[in-house]
Amino acid sequence: MKKKTTIYDIAKKLDITAATVSRALNDNPKISVATRKLVLETAREMNYEQNRLAKALKSGKSYNVGVVVPRINTNFFGSVIRGIEETLYPEGYHIIICQSHDDERIETSNINSLLNLQVDGILMSIPNIQRDNDDLYNSVLKENIPLIFFDRRKDINGVSSVTIDDFKGAYEATQHLIDQGYKRIAHISNDRRLQIFNNRYLGYKQAVIDNGLEFNENLVIEAFSKVEEGRRVAKTFLEMDNPPDGIFSASDFSALGAIKEIKDHGLRVPEDMGVIGFSNEPFTELMELSITSVDQSPIEMGKLAAEVFLEEVNNSKNIRSQKKVVLDPQLIIRQSSLREAIPIKNDQAI
Repeated sequence: MKKKTTIYDIAKKLDITAATVSRALNDNPKISVATRKLVLETAREMNYEQNRLAKALKSGKSYNVGVVVPRINTNFFGSVIRGIEETLYPEGYHIIICQSHDDERIETSNINSLLNLQVDGILMSIPNIQRDNDDLYNSVLKENIPLIFFDRRKDINGVSSVTIDDFKGAYEATQHLIDQGYKRIAHISNDRRLQIFNNRYLGYKQAVIDNGLEFNENLVIEAFSKVEEGRRVAKTFLEMDNPPDGIFSASDFSALGAIKEIKDHGLRVPEDMGVIGFSNEPFTELMELSITSVDQSPIEMGKLAAEVFLEEVNNSKNIRSQKKVVLDPQLIIRQSSLREAIPIKNDQAI
């Protein structure tokens, strides 16, 4: 087995003391910038790995951060994790990823496990099926551990969040359908007990009202973010005596299901019915009929969530902040909502 490089090896090569090497590696201000730079470069050349346990004992940090997502098999959450990693890895942190599978029991187990591992912070998106789980989140705060919500959030005192303006994204999506000449627009919603889905519903509703169209609650049906759920809801819409001619979906997956069901009924998208999704999953661009969707900037969301964590964990005054960072959504216009079926060479965004 190859012998690991130690601070004594670095000191011997540079002809300085091991204490100087140790101070340089820990950014001690008593060591000159030039010496610190030389030590760091030599450490990299010699493949030196700092003892993380010793570093943790000295700093009082584990340098582990928990990230809890409903699932990792979507581009959105995978991209958020990427943004978190790109921001925290250079700061010496390691990421522990957990999936709640939209199950509060699993979410509770995840958070308790992360607390037992003494993570320095938890960044998370809460489950889709949400009940009163405030005690669980407050248990994190009682341990003086930063808790940051991203995407799906709740209003908890002392908890920061990074989201997009879901109301605005939904409003712009619905407005686009109206501008394309659709008059009776339905909405495939999700569990509106979650703020993000309630805000998408409210944005859709306001756009309908602002344009002088009739708002009909029967044209709003909740569904999980699944292709088969989109099919189910679209079938219900199509069987109405007066079916809609446009659909705004709170999810790309249910939007895809709706398109499949519409085509199975012998109707054309977008000529007979326009469809818009939400999240801008990669498949929306790659489909033979590309799907208009609202982009949520997931990588940026992950980076900002990580930056909020770093601000909180490095707060020497131990004052708990409660930031609310809201990103601007972007409507990516593609074929599924353009009634003239104009060929699209590149995604158009507004």
